[in-house]
Amino acid sequence: MKVKFFATYRHLTGCTVREVCAPATVGDLLRAFAEEYGDEMRRMLLSGAGDDLGPEAIILINGRNILHLGVLDAPLQEGDTVAVFPVVAGG
Repeated sequence: MKVKFFATYRHLTGCTVREVCAPATVGDLLRAFAEEYGDEMRRMLLSGAGDDLGPEAIILINGRNILHLGVLDAPLQEGDTVAVFPVVAGG
């Protein structure tokens, strides 16, 4: 499975694209990244005890927003492409 990082997430991970073995769900993937990359990544990706998507994250699976796929329970498969974006603000 391919994971693409954009903007702030690219800075935190030090990479633009990463190949990983697909975990069962998006939540499993985001919690693994939070564990690997630390507290700042956790705050950006997850809210609360890691049981909800953080307010600063937009996650797409094969171009579809996880908000329409079950959020953290959205299933993942080998061959999927996950894109991780920060929320953009400004004017």
